[in-house]
Amino acid sequence: MNVLLVEDEPAIADTLVYALETECFGVHHALTGQEALDAFASTSFDFAILDIGLPDMTGLDVCKKLRENSTVPVLFLTARDGEVDRILGLELGGDDYVTKPFSPREIVARIRAILRRSQNGGQTPAPNKPPEPPPGVLHHDPAAMRIHCHGSQLDLTAHEYKLLLVFMKNPRRVLSRDQLLDHAWADPGAVTDRTIDAHIKSIRAKLRTAKAGAEDLIQTRRGLGYLFVP
Repeated sequence: MNVLLVEDEPAIADTLVYALETECFGVHHALTGQEALDAFASTSFDFAILDIGLPDMTGLDVCKKLRENSTVPVLFLTARDGEVDRILGLELGGDDYVTKPFSPREIVARIRAILRRSQNGGQTPAPNKPPEPPPGVLHHDPAAMRIHCHGSQLDLTAHEYKLLLVFMKNPRRVLSRDQLLDHAWADPGAVTDRTIDAHIKSIRAKLRTAKAGAEDLIQTRRGLGYLFVP
């Protein structure tokens, strides 16, 4: 899924870009409304996140222009919590509305919910049996945020999931502990290198449980870091 993020506050934008990319979304970040419209004219997007308070025009103006030619789902971000703003945003074609401050995880959850509704014609999908993962060593299901090993679902913690996903995205590349911390922890400074070692030991054990020998997918490069060899 390709997401257009329109946000002029760097701290908020950086946090959202990290959260979305961690959850396997592609992100294009625009600082102004015009930059967003230019990007939308040349690139196909599956979702748009619009900050209402932009330096050149409002996110409402951007949404109004997008709605002239597109039905792309839109989520509004704003520092204001006025009922009039919310109603106006929804009337212009917005799908949801979040007031700052917010949790990046909440944004990701709302995006997934909106996408599910749009893909099912606005109807809540009926529960059904999850599809069987295809055969292979490792398979990532981004919608369910699950990783399977030889068809068996791995019971991973949030950080184990993020770590293994980093490895899967960087096959045959040595990753230092610092690099892994930066990718899998929102606040890398709050943990130590030993935290990485402990999590990788746990991941290896779960891989071995799913399939004997699968733990060798993650190899140690002494003094350098770790290497994923699919």
